[in-house]
Amino acid sequence: MKTANDIFTWVFQSGAVIWLFYFALAIAKPWVDGKIKHAKTAQQRETWTLLEQVAMTTVNSLVSSNKSGSQKFLEASDQVQSYLADHGIHIDMKTVQSAVQAAYEKSPLMLTDPTPISGHEPVGSEGKVGTDGTAVAIDPKEAD
Repeated sequence: MKTANDIFTWVFQSGAVIWLFYFALAIAKPWVDGKIKHAKTAQQRETWTLLEQVAMTTVNSLVSSNKSGSQKFLEASDQVQSYLADHGIHIDMKTVQSAVQAAYEKSPLMLTDPTPISGHEPVGSEGKVGTDGTAVAIDPKEAD
């Protein structure tokens, strides 16, 4: 028992405890920093997903309103930003507007006309057109 006490006393008096603490901190710091960085990245990814979902919901809710497109866009942007601010997420207006624009472009409500303009055919590589009127992809086996 006296030997254990002597070893314990020597460890404290020699400064080995401080060295061990410093060594443990030096090893743990990069690991902790990596965990913090991962958590921030995951939080940013979830924030962006929430922004996209809120923007899509807001765009879909404003479809039936009797307003011009620019008024709907500004209202949707304001609604999205205020919703996120109410939940403690602060995003600048340009990013919100980008998300609203992307939500509009992704929405099935956007009018698209698959028929080509008269006199213009959709053309792929070397003028190949598929049977459905779309451009044919390049075949890597045929490429020179």
